Amino acid sequence: MTHLNPSPQILAKHREAHWQSYRRLPAYVVPSHWRHWLLDRGSLTQRLVAASGGQFRVRILSQAIAKPRRSEAKVLGIANSHLAVIREVILYGKDQPWVYARSVLPLSSLTGRLARLRNLDERPLGAILFADPSMRRSKLELARVQPAKVALPVELGIFDTPLWGRRSVFYVADKPLLVSEIFLPTFTPADSAPNDLSGHH
Repeated sequence: MTHLNPSPQILAKHREAHWQSYRRLPAYVVPSHWRHWLLDRGSLTQRLVAASGGQFRVRILSQAIAKPRRSEAKVLGIANSHLAVIREVILYGKDQPWVYARSVLPLSSLTGRLARLRNLDERPLGAILFADPSMRRSKLELARVQPAKVALPVELGIFDTPLWGRRSVFYVADKPLLVSEIFLPTFTPADSAPNDLSGHH
């Protein structure tokens, strides 16, 4: 696959996905080959780097200051009108789009040493979060997302199968940051179980 330039063209207007605590989902709902990836609390980027044999890169779709979605503001504990840096990227492994990631970084969190996150380049955010000794992570929420609810560039194609995703709030120096990760059909979890990998998002 050739490297694609960022495109402003976005699929369907977003509608909220239904996120819920994984503890509320019956075990049979989440396929076993997905469970290892969705519930792993380590660094997703580190897992993807290992699964791709080091052929990993980040493609920025958009990064701008905007209002978070209603459910994002709620889980972050901020007002709906609160502004945040919202960053959307595609994580590529072996030159294939593997994961769509959306990060919501409230402006009130981007102070002190976190101010540098206002202008992230193509470095994976997770690598920075997991390297911070103060980092702690909230419980994971999962969702089975209809492709039309994910803002993907048109050139990636149109997917018609539901996508599994997860999200959680990271606290760095007690400041909240929300990261959502949705696995794309071009990623095959059965081929690369995290338990078989050694070692950032």
